[in-house]
Amino acid sequence: MIKVNFNNEQLSVKEGTRVLDLVNKKERKNLVVCQVGAQVKELNYILSEKNDGMTIQLLDLSNAEASRAYETSLRYIIAMAFYNVYPNVKVRFSYNISRSVSCQALTKNFNMSRAVESIKKEVERIIAADLPIERVTVTVAEATKIYKKFHLDDKIEILKYRPEKTVHLYKCGEYYNYLHNYMVPTTGCIHNYTITPYSPGIIIQYPRHELDASIPEFEEEATYGKTLQKAFNWAEKAKIQTVNDINHKVDRGEILEFVQMCEARCSKQLTELGDLIENDIEDIRLVAIAGPSSSGKTTFCNRLRIELLSRGINPVTISMDDYYFEKDKICKIQGRPLDDLDLEHINCLDIELFNKDLFDLINGEEVTLPRFNFQTGKREAGKTIKVDQNVPIIIEGIHALNEKLTQSIPKHQKFKIYIAPQAQMNIDNHTPLSITNVRLIRRIVRDMKFRNCPAATTIDMWQSVRNGEFRWIYPNQENADYVFNSSLGYELCALKKQAMDALVQIDPSAPQFLVANRLIKTLKYFRNIDDYSIIPCNSLLREFIGGSCFDV
Repeated sequence: MIKVNFNNEQLSVKEGTRVLDLVNKKERKNLVVCQVGAQVKELNYILSEKNDGMTIQLLDLSNAEASRAYETSLRYIIAMAFYNVYPNVKVRFSYNISRSVSCQALTKNFNMSRAVESIKKEVERIIAADLPIERVTVTVAEATKIYKKFHLDDKIEILKYRPEKTVHLYKCGEYYNYLHNYMVPTTGCIHNYTITPYSPGIIIQYPRHELDASIPEFEEEATYGKTLQKAFNWAEKAKIQTVNDINHKVDRGEILEFVQMCEARCSKQLTELGDLIENDIEDIRLVAIAGPSSSGKTTFCNRLRIELLSRGINPVTISMDDYYFEKDKICKIQGRPLDDLDLEHINCLDIELFNKDLFDLINGEEVTLPRFNFQTGKREAGKTIKVDQNVPIIIEGIHALNEKLTQSIPKHQKFKIYIAPQAQMNIDNHTPLSITNVRLIRRIVRDMKFRNCPAATTIDMWQSVRNGEFRWIYPNQENADYVFNSSLGYELCALKKQAMDALVQIDPSAPQFLVANRLIKTLKYFRNIDDYSIIPCNSLLREFIGGSCFDV
């Protein structure tokens, strides 16, 4: 017998007991996965002597890891439905607008709109049957045979990049697949989702942990959606849609031209931006830039300024950070104690002064800008400047796209840019790569290299960072005049070594290991790029790996 702490009770259970066996049958369908010690496990996890003395916590859809497992299980069921109804049709899943997942047919001339109703009925049938989803372990040779049977050729290719000699698969009835994440114990655990036709495929929505396990209302995000479609089309043309595609370029010695190709695409976007701003320079007085953490904003701002300089436009940059109120005033504004302040809230900024200074500068007045001294926590007098006609002012920050921040400036005088990596890349056809994970990997590498900040600390801060993004950045992204895609197809190959070195330092018993383990499982599939000399010194990636010419 082993002892575990389950639901705040000390229990003695036999070795070989599943966590699911400890759960009341009525409650099972409301749960997704569990946490045993510091690690996420499936509810079918079998307890053994090594779990003696551990705490077991049940995780529902209010938990981020559980939400990911739920979404993965839903994709599994939809892939299974496609195989059951259209066994020769290949589909690809991608993350899409409005926090959704899209599914498109890769098989030419397949009419997805006619297939939607039959797929929805098959998904409903599979869920109603409450079929067990079992994890099985097989050899690489056995996995290859199974993947061939189910026409999962893309998964066969990726097997050679795995260091392990065995392969985990998930079996449901006679169907096998693997989607690189934890799964619910039975199909009946999936009870809340939507499947909607959305050209050229279908949109799948599911409960989000950050929305109290509710499904967000679908919003038509035209600007953001166009960027994702462009990214999807470019990945298809450049043949970098999956990890296999990227690794093949490394294996074939094509890495230099691959890096240059990705960088050329980035430069092309800067040229497009330069054209748009130059063509409307008589009206544009303010260029506002915002994007989520680790999007490459600092390097982007430098390169955009150089792009404009090459066109005879000499922009002035104003730091929004200099307009922060002192903390005692923020306490009064928010009605909170010092240790409970929301320092990302827009009311932390002196909006009135910011608008006044922008208004005066744009109208030819001389202005003494503030300078916030972060060592003393006080605002001081900064430099005095005057802006000539046809010289745009650049601002960058979390609130830059929020109309409230620049309400004194007419909309036609503002050009708004949203920057974020928007890769439409998959581990395989059924497993899209999380862009949030890519940004987190970027930040872990940067924090370790430039801030002497270990990966565990970065992971601890990440949810707070994400909360700020959902609150202040994403609601304003559709206000952008241009969305700059800062994704670089080769970046995980270049980030892999530094990221892995940082992540493996996290102890498996530490709470941050949950996230670290997920990132390690993603990175292990990518080939390394060890020669950083092939990465240009002005690349956005240099902001994270070092060696940027803008740091000189």
